[in-house]
Amino acid sequence: MAEKPRRTTVRLRVRYCECDPMGVAHHAAYAPWLEIARTELLREVGKSYAEMESQGVLMVIVKLEVAYRRPIRYDDVIEVDCTVKAGSRVKIEHEYEVRVVEQSAHGPPGEARTGHVNAAAKTVLACVDRAGKVRELPGWLVGA
Repeated sequence: MAEKPRRTTVRLRVRYCECDPMGVAHHAAYAPWLEIARTELLREVGKSYAEMESQGVLMVIVKLEVAYRRPIRYDDVIEVDCTVKAGSRVKIEHEYEVRVVEQSAHGPPGEARTGHVNAAAKTVLACVDRAGKVRELPGWLVGA
């Protein structure tokens, strides 16, 4: 059997609605970016969240940490790297790095934001059933 993917990268363009009045990506925009990367990693395993949920397997975030290191601005193109770092019978831990790969013209002149990790994040997801009770991860996801 082929090894399950443990890492993926997604590329996104920062939308105007994700920014504060200064044109800087708002801290609340990062959580959906991380979710997009996790979802794509799951797709690479050959599943979707909808498919898991139809089987009564729900994944809830029990911990989210983000270290904001450098600003990301409106219209920047970013890459979100998502890596499975650890897990157990009931949880999966991911780490993320968010980088600007194409810098927009918005922002102070001379501000260089490419070539750096702009944000680093970690999440812990627990597996629960429809009643919210902790349950074991399905066998195909253990170690994914």
